[in-house]
Amino acid sequence: MNKEKIQNILIGFIAGIISGLFGAGGGLILVPFMTIIQKEDEVIARATTIMCIFFMVLTSSFFYYNQNLIDWNISIKCAIGGIIGGVIGSKALVSLNKNILKILFVIFLVYASLRMII
Repeated sequence: MNKEKIQNILIGFIAGIISGLFGAGGGLILVPFMTIIQKEDEVIARATTIMCIFFMVLTSSFFYYNQNLIDWNISIKCAIGGIIGGVIGSKALVSLNKNILKILFVIFLVYASLRMII
């Protein structure tokens, strides 16, 4: 197995643990990894990250479901909004300037970090 494959599996493993523990974080790990370390295009990195997160979410959801930890009332309503937001966000992703995309991502990270601290 070559270095890049091992690196991808390892970062996926780390992102999966963070995603499973905190319910978020896969994108916070994978996007910077793909864009900074692997020098991937911003749009491709984000789209690829969403696909990776999809499988992490399916796996985690299976275990949470088996432990009866899912509030179906909340999750169905959020899923409806998430589907609509996902369509809008994915269309915006391909049309946004890459520098604006980077700035928005940094603003989101700073905001999320401050909210967690406060």
